[in-house]
Amino acid sequence: MSLRQLDRKYLGRESAAQDIEVARTTGAFVYDTRGRRYIDFLSGWCVGNFGWDNAAIAKSPARRRPDYVYPEYLYRPWVELAQLLARITPGKLEKTYRATGGSEAVDIALQIAMASTGRRKFVAIEGSYHGNTIGTVSIASTDGREPYPNLLSNCMTISPPLADRAIARLETLLKKRDVAAFIMEPISCNLAVLIPEDAFMKRAQQLCRRYGTLFIADEVACGFGRTGKLFASEYFDLEPDILCMGKAITGGFAPMGATIVTAKVAKSVEGEVGFYSTYGWHPSTVDVAIRNIRWVIRNQAQLLRDAAGISAYFGQRLAAMNFEDRKDIRIRGMAIAVEAGDGDYVSAIADRCSTNGLLITTAGNAITMFPPLTLDLRTAKAGLDILEKSLR
Repeated sequence: MSLRQLDRKYLGRESAAQDIEVARTTGAFVYDTRGRRYIDFLSGWCVGNFGWDNAAIAKSPARRRPDYVYPEYLYRPWVELAQLLARITPGKLEKTYRATGGSEAVDIALQIAMASTGRRKFVAIEGSYHGNTIGTVSIASTDGREPYPNLLSNCMTISPPLADRAIARLETLLKKRDVAAFIMEPISCNLAVLIPEDAFMKRAQQLCRRYGTLFIADEVACGFGRTGKLFASEYFDLEPDILCMGKAITGGFAPMGATIVTAKVAKSVEGEVGFYSTYGWHPSTVDVAIRNIRWVIRNQAQLLRDAAGISAYFGQRLAAMNFEDRKDIRIRGMAIAVEAGDGDYVSAIADRCSTNGLLITTAGNAITMFPPLTLDLRTAKAGLDILEKSLR
């Protein structure tokens, strides 16, 4: 049997795997088993924000670590990492709950919101994605909830664009005072870099506070520098009650998620809510995350400054390209989307890019790109040259 046949037989997938058998990754490049190099404008969908095989993050720790720590024991590196997260996240976030990835981090946030408020309903953005657990699937798009009809009555959505009409809808839902939390990506990578209006974000936070609804910022994809700020919430001076992290928290070296809440929210669920995660914050993963975050703190100013320059270059090049029926270019930092034509059109472009040595992805009728923040101008130019060539 070929690898593709074995993959189909033994691995559960939503759709067939792409025809790229990965052998290694380094910097902004992915190499297949035939030795072919691809420029990676996907970064594992916002995972490898700081480049693959980043030596500063990959190096082994000087200290010896245990093979495993039972979740109910004390372990100093857990506290060390939690302190770092409290230091870098926006607002008054303080206490962190350990998770194995983004889906679990969001699910924890939903459970905390219900326990803290005594409510059971949620509001999200229509079409959004927040994970793969039943809880996270149920708060996303209406279509995504169809397999779980028992959850429909407690999960409501507002539709983009995120402007005046969406705010009116949000207030209508919140003023009943039965919504536990409003959840959204402050800048939605999963909705092709959907950028809300500043006034929407300001008003949404005000409404949540007025009606006793918690604000959950899902920064699993848009956090850790992806949008040009360390966290996308910073663009709107947002002070979320709960913030979820994952993906780039370890730079792609290990799986991890985290849910951080304010001291007020933590106190409201103290003694009532606990999250036993067998592999949440495994010692080896914690070491990587600590190195990653310390590296980001040391290099934050230069990292974001360099990424801003490359982001501007992407904007210039994309504006000059001849897309079919181009509707919109949306860029915040290294979160980049071009809405053009229809789904078939952009999928064909993505396929040609892959054939020509560039990895991108699509969302609806938009091409989406999430290059590493460490991308250099030469590689950016080479990748965009491939994209331009692939339009024809």
